Amino acid sequence: MNKPLRRIAIFCGILIMALLVRVNWIQFVQADELQTDDRNRRVAIERYSHPRGNIIVDGKAITGSAETDDQNYTYERTYKNGEMWAPVTGYASQAYGTSMLEGVYDEILTGNDDRLFFNRTIDMLTGKPREGGNVVTTLNAAAQKAAYEGLGDKKGAVAAIDPRTGAVLALASTPSYDPSTISGYSADDQESWVALNEDPDKPMNNRALRETYPPGSTFKVVTAAAALESGKYDIDKESGIEDPFPLPQSSDELSNFGSPPCDNATLRDALKYSCNATFAGISDDIGNEGMIEMAEAFGFNEEHFVPIRTAVSVYPEDNQPQNAMAGIGQASNRATPLQMAMVTAAIANDGTLMKPYMVDRLEGPRSVVEQTEPEELGQPLDATNAEKIQQMMETVVEEGTGTRGQIDGVTVGGKTGTAQRGAENKENPYAWFISYAMTDDGSPVAVAVVVEDSNAERSEISGGGLAAPIATDVMKAVLDGGQ
Repeated sequence: MNKPLRRIAIFCGILIMALLVRVNWIQFVQADELQTDDRNRRVAIERYSHPRGNIIVDGKAITGSAETDDQNYTYERTYKNGEMWAPVTGYASQAYGTSMLEGVYDEILTGNDDRLFFNRTIDMLTGKPREGGNVVTTLNAAAQKAAYEGLGDKKGAVAAIDPRTGAVLALASTPSYDPSTISGYSADDQESWVALNEDPDKPMNNRALRETYPPGSTFKVVTAAAALESGKYDIDKESGIEDPFPLPQSSDELSNFGSPPCDNATLRDALKYSCNATFAGISDDIGNEGMIEMAEAFGFNEEHFVPIRTAVSVYPEDNQPQNAMAGIGQASNRATPLQMAMVTAAIANDGTLMKPYMVDRLEGPRSVVEQTEPEELGQPLDATNAEKIQQMMETVVEEGTGTRGQIDGVTVGGKTGTAQRGAENKENPYAWFISYAMTDDGSPVAVAVVVEDSNAERSEISGGGLAAPIATDVMKAVLDGGQ
């Protein structure tokens, strides 16, 4: 063979070897990745070739599967009270994938999870149709309804937790959407998808978990915890902080509209009247590092998974004047409603913070696949100081800014918040209310409510006026249900 032919033969041999390597790489190394890729249409076709398992609340399914006439997709996902439950369920769409619990537990719901291998084998041997598993939640239907209806046409969110276990009882976000409108792949589904994503009100945004807001005066309970844990302050001892409080390194002063009795106020009175001067002064005294340490003990500055991933609530590293402002829930201080419910739950639970979770168990067709056990996240403050903050929060509801949180025959503690918003506070403020309801056998519910905006006049926007009635209805719903 002459030299040119030899070169051609070698080159062709190299091409063949490269082709063989590539084919084997695709068929063996990348096989699983390509098989499960959401862009692989066969994955979606297989996923909807049989009914999905369901998401369960109070023993009843809030999802379903409907048989279709489509030649590719045999079943389509359906939802009951879809708008109310969307922040929990998310969506399962033939065209757009999955989100929230539908996404986190897609393998369980489709029956593809490795833990359901035995069930799949039995179904195959017996000729039974394939079954998906169920996701049994900790949600309380009555509490969710109260939260959703209480928010109404306002932008906002509600998170409610059982302080003793961390079980999430309600998780509402408005405006919302009906996942059924995007569960298929028709032109109507595409039109709905585009409209939802272009809507400036962001109905697909889970405000309870994924949106952070300045917590305003609700954060003062964290500052109060830092004060008590430092040993420098006590509940009925005069604070020694003047009103107005001169911001350090600044010519500005902090006070309250209407001049409540905040000069040298005790912690109890400072929380009752929501004294900006007192809590800014405490934050300045504790210092930025100390405030960060206390905020992080309550769960700030880290992601949480419930199992849906949450946005990070932030207590920032900051200069002295900004730290004083952050101590009253302003400046760069940001929190999700779930985070503020966690703060409230820890105080109600005598200082113990439980890990929040919204799934009680995962069920296969024949057995429980996974059972969630309550887990302690930490002890932000000792029981004695937690009880002191409970007394302070109960004073707020009994005779302070949170009287609309009262429930007959039930001990309720709360804190209102009206957080500044926009450049130079020109936009309508956020209205907050955090609270817990305490019964003889413990504290069954802790709630955080934020109203992002409303049709009310600016002068009428307050945590006590807008957010507290929603929280009260949610607490009543849980108490009336015996949870």
